[in-house]
Amino acid sequence: MSKKEKFTGTGVAIVTPFNSDKSVDYKSLGKLVNYIIKGGIEYIVVLGTTGESVTLSKDEKKLVVDYVIEKVNKRVPIVLGLGGNDTNEIIKSLKVKADFNNIDAILSVSPYYNKPNQLGIYEHYKSIAKESPVPIILYNVPGRTASNITAATTVKLAKDFKNIIAIKEASGNLEQCMKIIKHKPKDFLVISGDDMLTLPMIACGAEGVISVIANAFPKDFSEMTRQILAGNVNVAQKLHYKFTDIIEQLFADGNPAGIKAVLELQNICTANVRLPLVKINKDTQKELEKLMDLFE
Repeated sequence: MSKKEKFTGTGVAIVTPFNSDKSVDYKSLGKLVNYIIKGGIEYIVVLGTTGESVTLSKDEKKLVVDYVIEKVNKRVPIVLGLGGNDTNEIIKSLKVKADFNNIDAILSVSPYYNKPNQLGIYEHYKSIAKESPVPIILYNVPGRTASNITAATTVKLAKDFKNIIAIKEASGNLEQCMKIIKHKPKDFLVISGDDMLTLPMIACGAEGVISVIANAFPKDFSEMTRQILAGNVNVAQKLHYKFTDIIEQLFADGNPAGIKAVLELQNICTANVRLPLVKINKDTQKELEKLMDLFE
């Protein structure tokens, strides 16, 4: 399977379920993995933002990844979230080659907090590209990192490093996304990082999405993605507008608190999150419960 085939369509940034004592709930994690694969998604992203990776210990991260690899059992590709604001620490992790057995790519977020300029961002990814044993998907999410990977920097990285194969674009800036799509190498993938913008981004030339909502609705959301990729606009639009209200509510009180609340309503896992995150408020909960009726 080519990299384009692996990462075209719907990837799911899976949550990490927790028990009431906030320990990792592996039983529910396995249930979620089976649910979304049966729902027809194309690949899984583990230890992303939605997986609350920043509050997992090093040992927990390894156990979660190993468990997901076991449960996936080569049914779909797996992408590992591996990024941060200390370039040297990421490189150290990349040098443990055994950790990347059964991992098809890494998703590496742009450095947060230290706010590097574009040259710093370029050099950061250059260093990662030289060491990574697997392909790299860039992750641009200025709302979390406080800095933007410009279209020019993305295109330069795509042209300079063959193992930088894609970008998850969550800037919310369609003009920037179009600039990347227009100037990128032919085999470089642009992937939506925003559920709400998946349809318009694919209409502009993106190849898919790394989704949050597909944790809960893998069948319908992956079908929407496939339909717009196939150019079936009217079918895709109907599915897209089925999701718009619930997507808005999912993020009203923070991610992944919203999607975990929905997963609890579906009896897939609890809504427990780790501090500093907290569960959604009562008003948001009521809205989600009303909107769930559309999916019964």
